[in-house]
Amino acid sequence: MSKCEQCIVREFSSLKALNKEELVKMAECKTSFTIKKGDVIFEEGENVNGIYCIKDGICKLTKLSQNGKDHIVKLAIKGELLGQRSMISEEPVNLSAIALEDMEVCFIPKSEIMGFFEKNNQFSMNVMKTICGDLKDADDQMVSLAQKSVKERLAETLLYLDSTFGENPDKSLQIQLSREELAGMIGTATESCIRLLSDFNKLELIELDGKKIILKNKIKLKKLAEGNL
Repeated sequence: MSKCEQCIVREFSSLKALNKEELVKMAECKTSFTIKKGDVIFEEGENVNGIYCIKDGICKLTKLSQNGKDHIVKLAIKGELLGQRSMISEEPVNLSAIALEDMEVCFIPKSEIMGFFEKNNQFSMNVMKTICGDLKDADDQMVSLAQKSVKERLAETLLYLDSTFGENPDKSLQIQLSREELAGMIGTATESCIRLLSDFNKLELIELDGKKIILKNKIKLKKLAEGNL
């Protein structure tokens, strides 16, 4: 059994407020497992009854729109916790979580987490701050969808993927999303996303190499994302 107090992940999440005794207790009740790329961690409308701690890997958090398409609300990475809001509100999860690559995840039951929540003020404050941060991001995304053109949103998203996940040695974006997933992030049809990527390629803002995307002119992409191009 891996020891929670020695896990580097807790440094990046609300769990950093837990004391050694609480971490030992958590290690005894958590379940660790591997999730394969493309597998569902939980689905929108499901009762999760705990939180998931991402030890390694990336997943997409998606919301099913009325037209039956998945809109990617967020990409969650190593060190993040999933299901905090649903656990506190005692409601089913509002989003689906799907692995974008092989992942290592720990599940901590609600009964254990709520005990920490009631006894450890700093932990409960950290959880609240995380939820508030997620709400702020959701507000920003809503404004972006309402006020920015699809072209501007694509430029913004490509820069976000670059700054958050970095590049491969060949300068291509490390996280490789399908064209459909990229379209789901910017809130457009897959065909429109493919057309825009082709336009960006012709303008030499990016370079396309199969599924790989290389950002060639980040300065111009930033200007475009801000509506200045």
